[in-house]
Amino acid sequence: MSDLIDDPQPGQNTPEYTVSEISGEVKRTLEGAFGRIRVRGEVGRVFKARSGHLYYDVKDDRNVLACTTWKGQVAGLSVVPEEGLEVIVTGRLTAFGAQSKYNMNVDDVAVAGQGALMALLEKRKKQLQAEGLFDASLKQKLPYLPEIIGVVTSPSGAVIRDILHRLRDRFPRKVLIWPVAVQGANCAPEVARAIDGFNAMTAGGALPRPDLLIVARGGGSVEDLWGFNEEVVARAAAASAIPLISAVGHESDTTLIDYVSDQRAPTPTAAAELAVPVRLDLIAWADNQAARLSRAALSAITGRRQRLADLARALPRHDTLFDTPRQRLDLIAERLPNALRHGTQARAVLLTKSSASLRPILLSRMVQAKRDHLNAHVARMHPRQLIRDIKQKDAALQALTQRLSLAGATQITRLRTRIESTDRLLSTLGYEATLERGYAVVRAEGQVVTTKAQAAKSAALEIQFVDGRLTVGGRPVKKPGNPAPSDQGSLF
Repeated sequence: MSDLIDDPQPGQNTPEYTVSEISGEVKRTLEGAFGRIRVRGEVGRVFKARSGHLYYDVKDDRNVLACTTWKGQVAGLSVVPEEGLEVIVTGRLTAFGAQSKYNMNVDDVAVAGQGALMALLEKRKKQLQAEGLFDASLKQKLPYLPEIIGVVTSPSGAVIRDILHRLRDRFPRKVLIWPVAVQGANCAPEVARAIDGFNAMTAGGALPRPDLLIVARGGGSVEDLWGFNEEVVARAAAASAIPLISAVGHESDTTLIDYVSDQRAPTPTAAAELAVPVRLDLIAWADNQAARLSRAALSAITGRRQRLADLARALPRHDTLFDTPRQRLDLIAERLPNALRHGTQARAVLLTKSSASLRPILLSRMVQAKRDHLNAHVARMHPRQLIRDIKQKDAALQALTQRLSLAGATQITRLRTRIESTDRLLSTLGYEATLERGYAVVRAEGQVVTTKAQAAKSAALEIQFVDGRLTVGGRPVKKPGNPAPSDQGSLF
């Protein structure tokens, strides 16, 4: 039997692998057989881990391929995978032995066709519109003549030269340029940072904050302009506190930033025209307004001068205005001397009569009486007299206070004595004192009983003595024809 066990069994010369060895062999076989590949399909489940790695599926109608983009590779993607988007992913096929699965490490994602891009754009557009970012109430009015204009564009393209040339021709203004990539993977984050950066500037600082922003780019394909369709750019433009003009592509090109900006320009040159007015037109308009003002002022002065002349013809001549006052003055001048003489004589007679009644002795007596009265008042106003008067008033006040206190105490004592005598009289006249002489009070149901008939009708009686109360039974009422015996005697 032992010989049979030790004999080699068929197939025992097949090499043995550990689990890790076979997993590694499978991984090497996959990576060596396929190398770098491109796969087309629809993006399914998308999950971004806390570590920053991106996990998603690329599927068709029958199979699913798990894809992974590491954290360091995500920034290089030109298109971030979104569920339902048809894409072409590029990378290497590999295996994950810990779960016996194979997947694809993707380092590039491209949208499969322009139709898929437009479908994604329409989806984002509906999402932002549902959030209210396209509402006309959020649009800001552009400043008529901004002092500083911020331009977000590529510094090396023809766009910035066209904008600067157009501004110089129309109305030269200060321009701040924020250089960004206008296509590719870095376009969307750089444009969003530029818009936020201009808004973060301090008004009146060393680098002043612009009064108007222009986001500009020349024309191109849908893929070239796709950075301006990213959600991060649209949200940054919608949140801008500085009025913003979008000038991306040509007139027929429409990007997502056009819907959220405060004003859309068909071209970058048109954006410069919207930003500032024409300086020569303003000068001509100002000259025209000045000429109109001069003509209006001259016409007004001429009309008022004519009106004054018409009124002047209706007035009398100035030399005839003084004829009547001059005659009145002559008449008064003739009557004045006689009036002065008569007035003086009448007052002289009145003075003579008044002086005759004022004899010297009477005047001296009147003066002496006034003097005595004045001296009496002066004596009363002397400090010593005032102190004496104050002391007298204080003594009188103290005496009055003592009398008032004594009268109050006497009245209180008298009232207390009266109350006590009244109380004693009440105690004497009350029925409680009568009880001490052998009397009692009979009550039935809380009411005093004064007759035998009332007592006979009551079922129970309460008798109050001097030292307390006692309850006893009453006599039942006899009904005619049916006498009822009583087991308890009557008190009466």
